[in-house]
Amino acid sequence: MGNRRRAREIALQILYRLDANPCDPGTACEEMEGLGDMEPDVQGFARNLVIGTMDNLEEVDRTISAASLRWDIKRMAAVDRNLLRLASYELMFHKDTPARVVLNEAIEMAKSFGGEESGGFINGILDRVRYDMGRQD
Repeated sequence: MGNRRRAREIALQILYRLDANPCDPGTACEEMEGLGDMEPDVQGFARNLVIGTMDNLEEVDRTISAASLRWDIKRMAAVDRNLLRLASYELMFHKDTPARVVLNEAIEMAKSFGGEESGGFINGILDRVRYDMGRQD
């Protein structure tokens, strides 16, 4: 598994925790087991994803809501919701990462962490987010 994939997985776990038990995102990152064992640049990437997602949560959630026509974000499974938040944030604010990479990583994580249909669900919504943003990369 690549370093960035591991960083995304840890970021997803932290976002899931913050969704269930809100606290300071920086503190949640500091307390996450495994994050301190990573190389500094990978650790920084995971931390950036978490803090960036939380700092822009309202905009990210609006974007997801617009792309998920029949799904209320609050009624989505917690893993799916936080994976969508993480990937949407990356699509919106990390334009140096190709959209296809963000989508592929999110789909693979959905298969590992989500339910049986999570991969298709995540793919459909993120593809719409990507399209709405005009990202063709």
